[in-house]
Amino acid sequence: MSDNTNTNDEPAKYGNPYLWGFILGLVLLAAFVIMGRGLGASGAFNSVLTYVMSFIAPDHIADNAYYTGYLNDGAPLKSWLLFEVIGVLIGGFISGALAKRIKFTIEKGPNATTRNRIIFALIGGAIMGVGAKLGLGCTSGQALTGGALLNAGSWAYMMCVFGGAYAFAWFMRKQWN
Repeated sequence: MSDNTNTNDEPAKYGNPYLWGFILGLVLLAAFVIMGRGLGASGAFNSVLTYVMSFIAPDHIADNAYYTGYLNDGAPLKSWLLFEVIGVLIGGFISGALAKRIKFTIEKGPNATTRNRIIFALIGGAIMGVGAKLGLGCTSGQALTGGALLNAGSWAYMMCVFGGAYAFAWFMRKQWN
């Protein structure tokens, strides 16, 4: 692991990606052993969304088999994925704080405006959200869990994600140059 002790105000160096990838694999293995299922994030969002929608349109939720699977006996806090996502947010904040990498800024290229950067980020996030819904799982669930299970659909999904990103990178490159 990298030494994150730093006496000045410079950010700590990034850790070895191979080591942290291996550790992520161990976390995935632990999730399978302890919880009986893999990692993912969209399930937590679906649990909270279903819980809120059960107050707004209870008949719609009750009549839809997809949503009833996320009800967790009417309590989103029974979804362990919700705690996983909360842990990821807290862990990411702690990691950023320890490495002195927390700063409130919008990363963008010299030719991009802040407004355009936010618009493109929101569009990209929305496309990924729709893709997660259509692909029956977010990139975490598909790549990590599905890939570890050698699920052909997960491998195809991730090839399409990376292929699509590569194809669109050419169009977006001028924003970063």
